[in-house]
Order: sequence, then structure tokens, then C-alpha cells
Amino acid sequence: QVQLVESGGGLVQAGGSLRLSCAASGLTYRYSTYNTGWFRQAPGKEREFVGSVSWNGDSTYTVDSVKGRFTISMDNAKNTVYLQMNNLKPEDTAVYYCAAQLSSSDIRTPAYWGQGTQVTVSS
Repeated sequence: QVQLVESGGGLVQAGGSLRLSCAASGLTYRYSTYNTGWFRQAPGKEREFVGSVSWNGDSTYTVDSVKGRFTISMDNAKNTVYLQMNNLKPEDTAVYYCAAQLSSSDIRTPAYWGQGTQVTVSS
């Protein structure tokens, strides 16, 4: 079974940084491999895709709205995926979710979700 546990959220001032972690298990369950993605949901808005990393960490992607500020990386030894967020803006305030999907499928429609971690950026 795939399990995802996020951590690292909190309150930060605009211009500050946070690093979110997603501890994953089961991503190679029964010889299947999973890509991992980050999503966020702001109050009153739909959940949106932020970016992803391939199952082996070789390929990453971030959406244009966070490109240059957010970086996704993976530590295979720790089975952990990170979302480094720099130059945070108040509009980045949201609950951030880690998610996983089979590498043969679209990460934008994940099969597994973490519980989410709150990020609040004050102006």
C-alpha cells in the first residue's frame, strides 16, 4: 500500500521560505513505480497541481505560477520528496498535498493522497 505523510508547513512572512517534506512508502509496491506530485488548495478555490517528480527523481516539473520559486526534489535513500518554496507570496497560502500515481498514468489525477499540511504566508 502507498502511504504519504507531509510535514513542514507553517506560518511565514512574505518573501520567506519553507520546505515541505513528503515521506512515502510503498512507491515500488509489487514492482509498480509511482511518480509523486504536489498540489495545493487555497480557501474557496479548487485544488491545483503545483508540480511533480518522477519515480526515480530524474525528472521534475513545476507549473508556471511557481516556476523559479518552487523546486521539487527527491531523496531516494529516505523515500522522501521535498517541495522547497522560496520567495513566498500571500497567494501561496493553501493546504499543500503530496500525491502519487503510477508512473504509467497522469500524475494530475493521482491515486493516493497525503493528509495535507497548511502553509500560511502573511503580508
